[in-house]
Amino acid sequence: MAAVENEAKSLPASITTGFQGTAQVYQASTKGLALLLIMAILVIYIVLGILYESYIHPLTILSGLPSAGFGALITLLIFGKDLNLYSFVGIIMLVGIVKKNAIMMIDFALEAQRNQGLSPLDAIYEGCLVRFRPIMMTTMAALMGTLPIAMGFGAGAESRRPLGLAVVGGLLVSQLLTLFITPVVYYYMDRFQQFLRSRAGDL
Repeated sequence: MAAVENEAKSLPASITTGFQGTAQVYQASTKGLALLLIMAILVIYIVLGILYESYIHPLTILSGLPSAGFGALITLLIFGKDLNLYSFVGIIMLVGIVKKNAIMMIDFALEAQRNQGLSPLDAIYEGCLVRFRPIMMTTMAALMGTLPIAMGFGAGAESRRPLGLAVVGGLLVSQLLTLFITPVVYYYMDRFQQFLRSRAGDL
């Protein structure tokens, strides 16, 4: 579509151009994908805020999403694939897969703080150790499930390949970074929450 639009720019100003049929439907469907992604993240934040009764910890859980999105976009760029409908669906899938890593760690850390009286640093450290195996198992299961799509196996796989590449690339990058980023964000967010509570107490 981009190539057609570039060619259309060379036409005289008196000629109007536009897509029809399937191309028009496809163009209309891709316009709302960015809004859909933002709405999905917003809904996740609201649900996590209700679950943990906090405005802060949902941000900690969502802190791994930028690294996943970066990995997905870099992988698509390396393999020369466009950010189309399939790759957007892959990125939306990636949001759900990646946030469960942080949920596993933070859920354990909050329970350790409340029930065992551990400090935030000790609690998240313990959470990383205990939940490392479940995180790796679920991530590898998702990775192996989408790897055939990313490699382009099966009939009509070329059109679905951007979806697999987005998920595989995002999972690989986020898995390497989330285990290091999330504990740091958790610790500083917890300190920020305590600071807000102390300021509210002073008022």
